[in-house]
Amino acid sequence: MIIDVHAHWGPWFFTMDVSALTIRAMDRYGIDLAIVSGTEAVIYDAPAGNRVLASYLDSVSGPARLYGYVTVNPRRLAEAERDLNTYLPTGRFVGVKIHTDYTGSPVTSPQLRDALALAAAADVPALVHTWGASVLDLAQVCLDTPGLRVIAGHMGADGYRHAIEAARACDRLYLEPCWSHFPAGRIAEVAAAVDPKQLLFGTDSTLIDPASAFGSVAAAGLTGDAADRLAWRNAAALFRLPLG
Repeated sequence: MIIDVHAHWGPWFFTMDVSALTIRAMDRYGIDLAIVSGTEAVIYDAPAGNRVLASYLDSVSGPARLYGYVTVNPRRLAEAERDLNTYLPTGRFVGVKIHTDYTGSPVTSPQLRDALALAAAADVPALVHTWGASVLDLAQVCLDTPGLRVIAGHMGADGYRHAIEAARACDRLYLEPCWSHFPAGRIAEVAAAVDPKQLLFGTDSTLIDPASAFGSVAAAGLTGDAADRLAWRNAAALFRLPLG
């Protein structure tokens, strides 16, 4: 089984149409479940994008393969709290997504701390965009916020060695590896240095072809329990997914 914890649904602002690509990409790479944020919610308007994603998820019949993130803009917390109260009880939304750059809310900002406090109060994980040393700041916020479970999106990207330090500092911080660049040995180095219970799999689909993440994970040569934990077991437990 494979669970992708960093995926998207809906068209991007680029000159391309990927609005129907999510399930096709999953089928091509054997991804069983994906947790997606609405692209409109991430890059433009969180409430509008959450509403569109919720409508789509409600329209899907049969076994669920997509679960949603409630995208939160830390600078619009009243709307964020309303959306959390609206969508989390449906069972189709299982986490919070925050993009620090698009919202102008760095990890060290009070707005980001307040937004993560909402996620902790709702008892759902939060996926936060991290780059460079910001993953260390995220670990500190997690330590300072009781009950918070947070995923370092891109595991710091070029700051993946900072991500190792961050994960060692806080056992409620999880690392997912997707990035548009994959230096040789990046995932193997991280996997060898942190608790395997803190590793997740993510692709950044549909923005990035899942082949990139799959290739980098395969190159890490993980086997046995560590491979299973990264592929799906940690995600299933973290998001409390009702598997088969």
